Amino acid sequence: MAIVRDIEPWDELLAAGRTDERLVRQAMQHERFPEMVELPDELHPDVLAALGRRGVDSLWSHQAEALEAAFEQTTIVTTGTASGKSLCFQLPTLNTIASAPAARALFLYPSKALAQDQARALHAFGLKSARPAIYDGDTPRELRAELRRKANLILTNPDMLHVGILPNHQAWAHFLGHLEVVVIDEAHVYRGVFGSHVANVLRRLRRLCELYGSTPRFLLASATVANPGELATRLTGLDDVRVISRDGSPGTKRTIAMWNPPVTDEASQARRSPLAEAADLLASLVIEGARTIVFMKSRKAVELMARFATLELERQGHPQLAARIAPYRAGYTAQQRRELEGRLVSGELLGIVATDALELGIDIGALDAAICVTFPGTVASLRQMWGRAGRRGRGLAVYVAGADALDQFFCRHPDEFLERPVEAAILDHENEQLYAAHLLCAAHEAPLSAEDASVLGPRWRELASVLVGAGDLRERPDGAFVPRRPEEYAAGEFSLRSASRDGVAIINLDDGEVIGDVDAGPAPSTVHQGAIYLHGGRQFEVDAFQYADRRALVRPFDGNWYTQAKRETDTHIERVLEERTALGVQVRFGTVVVTEQVLAYQRRRVADGEPIDLIGLDLPRTSFATQALWYTLDDDDLGTLHAAEHSQIAVLPLLAMCDRWDIGGLSTNWHPQTGSPTIFIYDGHPGGIGIARRGFEAFERLVGDAHRLVSECRCESGCPSCVQSPKCGNLNEPLSKDGCAALMGAMLNARRGTRPA
Repeated sequence: MAIVRDIEPWDELLAAGRTDERLVRQAMQHERFPEMVELPDELHPDVLAALGRRGVDSLWSHQAEALEAAFEQTTIVTTGTASGKSLCFQLPTLNTIASAPAARALFLYPSKALAQDQARALHAFGLKSARPAIYDGDTPRELRAELRRKANLILTNPDMLHVGILPNHQAWAHFLGHLEVVVIDEAHVYRGVFGSHVANVLRRLRRLCELYGSTPRFLLASATVANPGELATRLTGLDDVRVISRDGSPGTKRTIAMWNPPVTDEASQARRSPLAEAADLLASLVIEGARTIVFMKSRKAVELMARFATLELERQGHPQLAARIAPYRAGYTAQQRRELEGRLVSGELLGIVATDALELGIDIGALDAAICVTFPGTVASLRQMWGRAGRRGRGLAVYVAGADALDQFFCRHPDEFLERPVEAAILDHENEQLYAAHLLCAAHEAPLSAEDASVLGPRWRELASVLVGAGDLRERPDGAFVPRRPEEYAAGEFSLRSASRDGVAIINLDDGEVIGDVDAGPAPSTVHQGAIYLHGGRQFEVDAFQYADRRALVRPFDGNWYTQAKRETDTHIERVLEERTALGVQVRFGTVVVTEQVLAYQRRRVADGEPIDLIGLDLPRTSFATQALWYTLDDDDLGTLHAAEHSQIAVLPLLAMCDRWDIGGLSTNWHPQTGSPTIFIYDGHPGGIGIARRGFEAFERLVGDAHRLVSECRCESGCPSCVQSPKCGNLNEPLSKDGCAALMGAMLNARRGTRPA
């Protein structure tokens, strides 16, 4: 009898990668069998009938567990991609609405596209008692009052809740008074500054619900994170949280491939573009008939990638396949997106290149392969993207590394990377600036009183007194705090995406549109005149930076250079909050004031990073208070200290869900307050959001990861894969790779109580 081999469409591709060593690791994720549970009889008959119409006659075990828990306490479900998390909150919500006609529900999504997708899913149940409606910035004003009256399930986003619903709560009185369920989907997105804002918005929501007599249950769904229970508590302010993480859904047999583009220059360790490498992979998979999605970081890269893959298919003599590849990104109309999704599900489209918008829970059907181009920032995001691969019970998940320090670090430690636990989602709702801004919003919504401590936290009165001193609040004789200027619109004064209330607006001169904002503190470094600014995947050149007016005027840019600001930075230690001995040094955590002045900017060629010129600037000094970790050393070689600072900042995102751009640092061979050579690592957002604290708590791991990053890099004297930083204010001078490796090696070998030289 002949033996039939199970040949996958990517076997030949992987074999070629092993031959030329671009495939640095191949692993297998094995199939997982489902755990089924019968539908509970307690479900409302209408809900059972709706499930029956959809062919659902049983639940996976985690869905059943979530359904049971949802009626008793705050619940967070954190299972894998395509594990049916939506049903975990859809069922208890629909059951509540079917059982109590007056009940209301609120679903929060981080993007409008996700809300649209979920609205379609809810309508598909065909449950007559459920009247879902989307209420966001795109909802016509003439329809809003009708939606408030008729809809019993509102789908919106935190931004609209912040500026549109809570400040106008009188118009929502009936809805808030009967609010039974609040769903927070994609909860892992709410981290950092955005998450800290959203945590305050949710506390304001709970406060108004109490005012109108309701106590809604909170149901959360998230990608896998290291701290799901803590995340749910920090977001909602509720302590009794049920975590459901054991996945009862079927798991796909999936091949995992780590792919490193070949070195093109041995001395600098420069590698072939990951974009070009991934385009070749996409073309090869499409030729083999594998439906493939490629994740890119920017809109521009999405368009380029689709074009490169099309050209490669035409070069190989497959023009008919070139027409079956398409880009998919933000900015398309809903009709365009639906058309692309339909073509993909039907099989007409074989390849789709997308931004990380499709990492989240939008349904685009089953795919054979998923390619992530460069590290997306967190292991959790990477696994979400990989989870898209798995049609007909098998799939291919590929990670194509870039030249960045983390990408190359992972390629040198592929086994550790594949087994690496996901990061913790970090947020701090009591960041003083954010907290004060939301406290002012809460006072505009209803007078602040002693009863608010249970929702707003015990520090509310301390911050309210600060706002009294600033002239924003006044204290009444009965002890309540009310706005000094009640006619103002406090919620409209700041964005949930910014850490400060006086952000700099970015205005596109082509159409006059405000395309975003940046915090005032780091604005001189990012939107100075001449800067190349990236927003939503598009590049803009700053035509004028009007610091006093808090405006940056920009134009679309398609040139071949990028910019790097040269700045002078000082830190002043305000308060030591914690300290401990680790690796032979005293590590401290506390608050600092960071003062910066941008002196010039350098233009560099995109192709090779080589400098073009250095252009001087005349900008004011700016300061902001934040959180930092710092430690002193005996080694006073500035190049050594500088390289150590860079390498530790590069690996800190492995400990917390953050980006390198969220972190700042300073290394000095003498600091006036410590009297010694000192390295500072601080949160790049005013007030701090917990990133530096995470580094302080895991300092040994931080230094260990940084040491391996540097000591194992094969470059001669330092490169972007180890000690060079794309955001360095000193333009990566001076840097000593060897000194840095020796310093951190000595720290790791130091006995307790000794100090490394």
